[in-house]
Amino acid sequence: MLDSATDIVGAVQQVISGCDEPTARPVDFAYLKTFIGLHLHECFSEVYPSFTEEQREELIAKYRSTYLAQGHTETRIYPGVAEALGALGGRKSTATTKGTPTTRAILQQFGLLKYFDGVQGTDGFPCKPAPDVILTALAALEAKPEDCLMVGDSPADMEAAKRAGVKVCAVRYGYGNQAEIAKWAPDYQVSDLRELL
Repeated sequence: MLDSATDIVGAVQQVISGCDEPTARPVDFAYLKTFIGLHLHECFSEVYPSFTEEQREELIAKYRSTYLAQGHTETRIYPGVAEALGALGGRKSTATTKGTPTTRAILQQFGLLKYFDGVQGTDGFPCKPAPDVILTALAALEAKPEDCLMVGDSPADMEAAKRAGVKVCAVRYGYGNQAEIAKWAPDYQVSDLRELL
């Protein structure tokens, strides 16, 4: 729904720049962007492989406060998203790696919250590609997996949807590697969310 890569990567880079330890690899925009959609543990484990779990948790906490403080000033809604959400029937929920409070705040800021019956982030359970966030969202909506469609832009989204037993639609925009996404044989693919109509 939102192109937030500049804000996300910028916050990660800011946290890294404030760390006294050298990184295990260059942390340029293109490299850090590959972690979007995965849990921050994945990113910080790759960048600082010698860090303890406690050290990585400290980095994650710094990232979260930095990311929120930026105010999402570089984030943009992808074309057609608001129109598609407004026109699509049925109940809708998020199923994101972000925490629920952050997700709700971002949707509110960009005028998209009104289109959702539920807002579900990854709160204290395994993140995608585990199916937990999707299953939690479905339970809140009292929906059956076979009646649902997950829309995503990453291989982790595709795997999580398959494991949750829902159909999946891949978007051709976003951050995911299209060749890796194709390996999951999504049920549908769109280049613009309005194609779902």
